[in-house]
Amino acid sequence: MTFSSENPTVSAPREGKYVAMVICWVLGIGCLFPWNSMLTVEDYFSYLFPNYHPTRVLTLVYQPFALGTMAILTYREANINTRSRNLIGYFLFFISSLLIIVLDFATSGRGGIGIFIGICIISAIFGIADAHVEGGMIGDLSLMCSEFIQSFLAGFGASGVFSSGLRLITKAAFENSKNGLRKGAMLFFCISAFFQLLCVILYAFVFSKIPIVKFYRLKAASEGSKTVSADLISAGIHELDKHDVEEDPERHQRLSNMQLLLQNIDYAVDILLIYILTLSIFPGFLAEDTGSHKLGTWYALVLIAMYNLFDFMGRYIPLIESLKLTSRKKIMVAVLLRFCLIPVFYFTAKYGDQGWMIFITSILGLTNGYLTICVFTAAPTGYKGPEQNALGNILVFFLLTGLTVGVTLDWLWLIGKGW
Repeated sequence: MTFSSENPTVSAPREGKYVAMVICWVLGIGCLFPWNSMLTVEDYFSYLFPNYHPTRVLTLVYQPFALGTMAILTYREANINTRSRNLIGYFLFFISSLLIIVLDFATSGRGGIGIFIGICIISAIFGIADAHVEGGMIGDLSLMCSEFIQSFLAGFGASGVFSSGLRLITKAAFENSKNGLRKGAMLFFCISAFFQLLCVILYAFVFSKIPIVKFYRLKAASEGSKTVSADLISAGIHELDKHDVEEDPERHQRLSNMQLLLQNIDYAVDILLIYILTLSIFPGFLAEDTGSHKLGTWYALVLIAMYNLFDFMGRYIPLIESLKLTSRKKIMVAVLLRFCLIPVFYFTAKYGDQGWMIFITSILGLTNGYLTICVFTAAPTGYKGPEQNALGNILVFFLLTGLTVGVTLDWLWLIGKGW
């Protein structure tokens, strides 16, 4: 197949599209499932480490490592082997999930500062793995069709739903048993480790061989992309046909990262603000600052489950074209209006009952998922493959920056509480 200036709009084959979308969805689940498992078993960690604010501290440890690694990878993305990057990320998730299980069994489920530091180190490894996978996958999928990005990001939401649903089930099953919290938490990380191994297998041996995926990677290679070479080799394409690459130097010229950022600064700010708001409330505020209600120890778990469920639902709303925001100005307005949720959460926690808190938590999740998809599917359009990959990495960097700022601001809710 020839990709040249005379034939720039060769239509992609549909063969394997839906299989690829399902695999993207599974890979998206795998990207966040380990960290969602860490958040969802917060009641176990709060029991082991009651004086260390684990839901806040673990997130605060995770984010700087994710952001620092992502900054390096974004700067170097044009020359990074995307295949190796993603496989390293998923394998780190796999090893880290196993390490939590090993640490817990080695210490017989005891608490203490030394064990908490060990959990923090594993949280940092999760952050490094996330930067590899999230930026690598979104950058790679940005040079393909928008449905792949949507499926991958919908997998993020699905991982939250699965982890929350499984946590509620394990809590009910083990609530009255000895060491029930511990059994449920360890079951989580066993499932997480298995899932990461599945992701390694799917990405290493299946995804790159799907016809539509090979098509988009060949197209990106023809436009000068170096990041797809290893994936093309794994798919059996050891050397590009000379007719597949346009012999035009201008075709391989690409915008710099700074030029891409300046052209898409509104999208970058959008994704930054979305996650600053979300992480300033979820999960720390929901886990520790919403008071005591009739649901008792189930309350924080229900709030987190409702956030995850509606975040997942919000990621599918843009599939309905009439409900998808495409205007850059309207997306920005929606992002800014979402900050009205801060005083709403404050007054609901102070004066409202659990029903209202569940409702506004659902709104937080719904808007987070919806606006994330609107930004990530709109931004890469109109660019060549190498530029789309770079822009995907840039947006993930701003997403992780938003997460880091958000978890830092989350500590402000503790002012005046004498912690």
